[in-house]
Amino acid sequence: MNPFDLAIIGGGSAGYAAARTATSLGARVAVIEGGPEVGGLCILRGCMPTKTLLESAHRNHEIEQAGTFGIDVSKPRPNLARILRRKDALIENFASYRRGQLEKGKFTFIRGHASFTDSHTLRIKPFPIGRATQLRAKTFLIATGSVVALKPFPGLKETGFWTSDDAIRSRKKIGSLIVLGGRAVALELAQYFQHLGVEITILQRSNRILPQCDPDVSEVLTKVFTRDGAALHTGTELVHFKKAGKKKTVTFRKASREMTVSADEILYALGRNPATASLQLPAAGVKTSGLQVAASRTMQSSVPHIFAAGDVCGPYEVVHIAIQQGEIAARNALRLIDGEKKLEKIDYRLKTEVIFTQPEVASVGLSETEAREQGIDFLSAAYPFNDHGKSMIMGATDGFVKIIAEKKRGEIIGAQIIGPSASDIIHEFIVAMHFRSTVDEFIKIPHYHPTLAEIVTYPAEEIAEALR
Repeated sequence: MNPFDLAIIGGGSAGYAAARTATSLGARVAVIEGGPEVGGLCILRGCMPTKTLLESAHRNHEIEQAGTFGIDVSKPRPNLARILRRKDALIENFASYRRGQLEKGKFTFIRGHASFTDSHTLRIKPFPIGRATQLRAKTFLIATGSVVALKPFPGLKETGFWTSDDAIRSRKKIGSLIVLGGRAVALELAQYFQHLGVEITILQRSNRILPQCDPDVSEVLTKVFTRDGAALHTGTELVHFKKAGKKKTVTFRKASREMTVSADEILYALGRNPATASLQLPAAGVKTSGLQVAASRTMQSSVPHIFAAGDVCGPYEVVHIAIQQGEIAARNALRLIDGEKKLEKIDYRLKTEVIFTQPEVASVGLSETEAREQGIDFLSAAYPFNDHGKSMIMGATDGFVKIIAEKKRGEIIGAQIIGPSASDIIHEFIVAMHFRSTVDEFIKIPHYHPTLAEIVTYPAEEIAEALR
């Protein structure tokens, strides 16, 4: 049998995007999926289930605030079983659609565990049972996603804990929760439980939550979590875990002082690792940094005809970038087969992240911290939601919009938003930056009044005035 043009290991967002792209260009493609479920991390255990759960929790929290708007209501009573049933129904709908795309696509779809035997051959162990076979291809794409990165803290395994996978499925009613971590997954799940009435304690290793954002963003979300009753400890070092009766206990150090907290459950949200351990990458000559595939901006690994996309290579573990990486990898794989030397490179200039807490956090491009680190001469300006008409009407006044622009021509090179509908408003800046808009050009765009979106014009006007 002639080899496939492209063999894709992994049927998640990056893998499916690559398969769709390659087949549209006439390539002979195979997709190998070895997970117990088909759909990918985002649909099954990541973006979609967590946002569905957050929607229910946020609604509960908003109803509790109804008196602010002159509406008398009784205290809402969250029904966890119904919340989870709604989530499960929506996720099954999304997953079944993706299964259909994979099973009915114009490519060969194989359920099995893949591993390299050499740089052009895969050993496929059918899932769930069956005799192993071989598959040969001219090019490959590694898109196997990631798994929870568990660290061997003393007593953690014996005490027991939830991962994010467990937290989105559990029907166990709890009154208190210790959250380990202070980034997106940790904070979204912390607020999901907090807005359902669970007492929250957050333990973060770095000196602030959201260390990837500018400090002023972290400060706002810290204020919100603590105002809503969470105990937040930063600059911590985990020491040991133990179970005492029905409670689980974490001992940690903070500023050379040993402290202990207890709760009904512990959520472990300290990151994920690339899912590459079983791929036998050394047999193909693929170099890694730890478990991460070292990939260039053409999405090529150290072996030019083996590409990578998504969480296996980073550097940003978000779905839209994984899709973009997969599409570029597919096009470059076919260019390689055709003997072309000039390959497409990914541009991370528009890197975007959103955290779906209340208030939402969204960013695109460079932060102030990153701009300084790169030696860029820039100006920044921010405008608060507590001085903005529409957000005041909505009672959603936490946070601000901040713009970063380089000084030479006033081009917008980054933006950060923490506030209501930040996940949607950030797209104003994504579009502007795509067209390399300056602040002068940006402020000429009309914005309807009163809307949340018009707030973006105020910091832009401040920078434009400073540059004149």
